[in-house]
Amino acid sequence: MKIVTSLSFRGQCREAFEFYAKVLGGKITAAHPYSEAPPEMQMNDAKYKDWLMHCWLDIGDQALMGADMDKEWAPNIDKPKNGFDVTLHTEDAAQARRWFDALKEGGKVVMDFSETFWSPGYGSLVDRFGVPWMVNTIPAADSK
Repeated sequence: MKIVTSLSFRGQCREAFEFYAKVLGGKITAAHPYSEAPPEMQMNDAKYKDWLMHCWLDIGDQALMGADMDKEWAPNIDKPKNGFDVTLHTEDAAQARRWFDALKEGGKVVMDFSETFWSPGYGSLVDRFGVPWMVNTIPAADSK
């Protein structure tokens, strides 16, 4: 089984996923705009032509899924995302720091990246697309 986080945007899905692919070293394997929707979906508004109804990003053996949504389909889409974080774990503190520094550009740091009692390097942020992230360094097995 694979559990995949699906992220919703308002016209920024392609930009966000291209950014995530660059930062995380992933590859977008699907990016279907609403203009490809079958006629019965009635996506006639030109505004949605380039919005993505489905996007898939492979990152190693993990993935993110995403789509663009508007208020009539997702009434809370314009509200801050809360109740979840996309979380990155690595044993490499330098890699964790690079991810954190890249993701925070244009966003808001919630907890700056630093050593904590549970991790040699942890930080949390909300990126420029409104997506909350936690970046965590897994402590070495021989650490206390």
